[in-house]
Formats: sequence, structure tokens, C-alpha cells
Amino acid sequence: QVQLVESGGGLVQPGESLRLSCAASGFSLNRYAVSWYRQGPGKEREWVARVRSDGGIPIYADSVKGRFTLSRDNAKNTVYLQMNSLKPEDTAVYYCHVPTLGYWGQGTQVTVSS
Repeated sequence: QVQLVESGGGLVQPGESLRLSCAASGFSLNRYAVSWYRQGPGKEREWVARVRSDGGIPIYADSVKGRFTLSRDNAKNTVYLQMNSLKPEDTAVYYCHVPTLGYWGQGTQVTVSS
């Protein structure tokens, strides 16, 4: 069964960190480009970060550049999004996406609040 499963979300205070995981099953994630998106309350879904299938340098939205880091662990068939210096405006449901295959995960909630 083909699946993308995000995990690692939670409630944190401003300035803290979280690491999101996107685990794939049923296919080899390392063969494809992977993106992270997020959708905040009352907002449209927005692109956050992307890494190519060949593991090149990830690219980031300006709003998260310098704070978020996308990485792959091919042995675990997983992509990570390390999020540091979190801000209240980072509050959203975070999704991983494989554009070539049209796959989306179910999302994981990140809430940044004092």
C-alpha cells in the first residue's frame, strides 16, 4: 500500500524547535522530488521547501529560509523537516508531497504559541 505519513508535530513555544518526518511506504521516496507544504488557519496551502530526487541542495520559501532544513534518510525512506526558531506564524498543518506521483500525506499539526 502506497502511503506518506507525516509525524512530529505538536505544540511548542516561540523560539523552540520541532522535527517533522515524512515516511513513505510502498515506493522508494529517494527516487522522487519531495516538497513540504503548510496550511495555516484561514489560509491557503503554501509551499515551504523542496528537495530534488538526486538529493541536491533543498530550496526554501523566504518565510522559512535560515530556520528550516529539509533532509533525506534514504535508508529509512523518510524525509525530514527540521524547524528551528519557530514563530506563531508557523502554526499550520504541514504536509509532505511527491509532485511526480501526486501523493500527499495526511498532515501533522504544528502549533506555536506562548
